[in-house]
This record gives sequence, structure tokens and C-alpha cells, in this order.
Amino acid sequence: MKAYIHARLGAADRAVLDELKQSTGRTESEIVRRGLRLMAKEEGRRRSALDVAGRSVGRFKNGPRDLSTNTRRLEGFGE
Repeated sequence: MKAYIHARLGAADRAVLDELKQSTGRTESEIVRRGLRLMAKEEGRRRSALDVAGRSVGRFKNGPRDLSTNTRRLEGFGE
């Protein structure tokens, strides 16, 4: 099933679209569909902190156990 959308483009966005059409030889629809797929792929790359930490989670046996609750330990953090 086909769906149609309408988008309002300012002069700058319209110029970009026209330039892309000229340089790639693609239609406006093809450019918009590719842009949607690229954005979806980019959004899918976002990972949680747990995913980023990976195998290091749970591997540290030593160290303070109150890192997440003791505000004293946060002094100077992020400076």
C-alpha cells in the first residue's frame, strides 16, 4: 500500500533537494526515501550504557560499593 506525504520546504531545503536531484539523477521521492532509511539506520545505532560497557560489566571485584549513592564521591566529576 502506498502512502503519500506532503512536506513544506523552505528555500534553503528546496535548493538542497534540487541540487541532490541534479547531482544524483534521482527523483525527489527516491531522495526522501533514502533519507528516511539513513535516519532509521542512524537511530538504530544508539546503544545503551550497558551495551557500551559490554563485557566489563560485573568484572570489577574491588572498589567502593557506594559510587552511585555517595555524593562525596562525585566531587570534581565532569570538570
